[in-house]
Amino acid sequence: MAKVGVYVCHCGSNIAGVIDVSAVRDFAESLPDVVIARKDLFMCSDSGQEMVKQDVRDGLVDRVVVAACTPRTHEPIFRAAIEKAGLNKYLFEMANIRDQASWVHGNDHEGATEKAKLAVASAVGKARYLHPLHDKFVDVTNAALVIGAGIGGISAALELANMGHKTYLVEKEPSIGGIMAQLDKTFPTNDCSACILTPMMVQAFNHPNIETLAYSEVADVDGYIGNFNVKVRQKQTYVDWKKCTGCGDCADKCPSKTPDLFNGGLSDRRAAYIMFPQAVPKKAVVDIEHCINCAGRTIGTQPKINEKTGKAILAPCERACRAGAIDRSLPLDPGGTIKEIKVGSIVVATGYQVMDKGWFKEMAPASPNVITALQLERLISATGPTGGKLLRPSDNEKPHTMTFVSCVGSRDVNFHTHCSRFCCMYMIKQARLLKEKYPDLVINMHFIDVRSAGKGYDEYYTGAREMGINFFKGKVGGLEMLPGDQLRVLAYDMEAGQSIEYNSDLVILATAVELPPDATSLAQKLGLQFCGNDFFRELHPKLGPVETAVAGLFIAGCCQGPKDIPDTVSQAKGAAAAAAVPLAQGRVKIEATISEIDSQKCSGCGICEPLCPYHAISMRDYTDRARGVIERHAVIEMSSCKGCGVCTSACPSAAIKLHGYEDEQIYAQIAALTA
Repeated sequence: MAKVGVYVCHCGSNIAGVIDVSAVRDFAESLPDVVIARKDLFMCSDSGQEMVKQDVRDGLVDRVVVAACTPRTHEPIFRAAIEKAGLNKYLFEMANIRDQASWVHGNDHEGATEKAKLAVASAVGKARYLHPLHDKFVDVTNAALVIGAGIGGISAALELANMGHKTYLVEKEPSIGGIMAQLDKTFPTNDCSACILTPMMVQAFNHPNIETLAYSEVADVDGYIGNFNVKVRQKQTYVDWKKCTGCGDCADKCPSKTPDLFNGGLSDRRAAYIMFPQAVPKKAVVDIEHCINCAGRTIGTQPKINEKTGKAILAPCERACRAGAIDRSLPLDPGGTIKEIKVGSIVVATGYQVMDKGWFKEMAPASPNVITALQLERLISATGPTGGKLLRPSDNEKPHTMTFVSCVGSRDVNFHTHCSRFCCMYMIKQARLLKEKYPDLVINMHFIDVRSAGKGYDEYYTGAREMGINFFKGKVGGLEMLPGDQLRVLAYDMEAGQSIEYNSDLVILATAVELPPDATSLAQKLGLQFCGNDFFRELHPKLGPVETAVAGLFIAGCCQGPKDIPDTVSQAKGAAAAAAVPLAQGRVKIEATISEIDSQKCSGCGICEPLCPYHAISMRDYTDRARGVIERHAVIEMSSCKGCGVCTSACPSAAIKLHGYEDEQIYAQIAALTA
């Protein structure tokens, strides 16, 4: 017979302010097999835990029920306590009488108390039938994968590599660096973005523990914490990177042009190109979609021979390449190559994109003089399309009046309800830089409100006002296109309490931060979830900001939510530290509360396999030598199973048992709730 001890928590006034804790304790004492029922002001405190441990050590109880807060955060505390006292940690059950009783029934003290009693009865009913379970361990591959090589991914990769772990750094673009590589300067110090980032890019690329896989994408992921099998698709460059010296001669001679996305489409690049001057690796790529196959030189064909000279007629890029890195006669696979790697943990730092201005019809997106703030970064950058000169895209003339519009697509029920967080500061940065360079430039800035919460940020904002930059509190209702490539700004000044209208030569939109479209396919491959703001969901917003629901998978940077560079670097280092834990330990623990299949009962129907959200179930064939037949059974990979119970509830043969939630335990809970 079980000896159950019940311990009811006051949780200060969180529980005791609504629930009659003494009545719940007295009720618990009357339940079957309950030998002790106690209460404490804070069960999670040292004194509360010591009370439980002492009862276990004295042999008074062999099952423990704690009626307190959410098991999501507090269950590990009590499991560890009873294990330290010598009791199997799975002989424990928790009743959540805070979140599910006092917090949701604050005005109904009697009803909340009765509900708490039912929760305790249910927990005791299950606890009577608990039996010891034991954790299992699996070995870990001592390597990590970082997906995305912006400032967050680079920081995470360097942190892991410096701990001594082999690290694969995967980036979908031809160069690492991410969006920070597109920036001119950074706030609030106005230091050169490239001067900060480029040394880190070089350090990561040359680090002996980092293997950089640029121009690559994750094609598939399977496995589990400690043992992920990853397929990385290395996209076809049509240039032999082992031979390419990064001289750029092929780009100089290539006649084909296409908008340069690195410069926000404000200039053109060639089909053969190097992404930007400080690219790492500094290697050329041929954009085959925009290649015009000069001299009839399609990929995989032999060149024609000049009848007069007897020499092969090569494409301009081939002729220009002195290193012989471009050979269009090779039958190159347009799909690239697949590289298979094994890693123990994964960090996702895939960054963000800014919304396209085309979404906002009221903002005259057809005008070339309406641009996004990221496009302005390229305009004012020395490596940008105008060499750092502020020129209007429509006529390459210097503007006299320019306008900044904040929260375009952010804090907007029609698009994104979240604040994009760093827009206020980068607009102020851009305005300050331009005002310093062009003192006669009239700069108007329209904000819902200015958000400058970082270290030194508010002083930076105050300094902008002192420079003569005009700030208006209120939204811009729309823009009108006028003759002469000018724009009419229609806005409202809340502080003056009146509408305002004026002409502007150039308008900058701070469009919302969001995940790029390929984030959905990556989430499906990795098992990531999305939060209400359509960013990758963390395990817990406060206690697990870099962890995810998939063990061994961590997130960092703007893919988890908008954040500026310092916060991105901090979170990336935190994610790297968390990802390094299983690598350093050499093995990982698998919780015992997982599913198990009885092969004797399994009919091989396969219903469970597609239902498993963690892809932990597979169908396998087994040969029954005694009967000479091949049988098909479901098999659960214990390291991938999270104990959700979907398979258990769906199995028509009742062949799947979920440890910790077995039939007799669940029936006992139901009986207690319906008694």
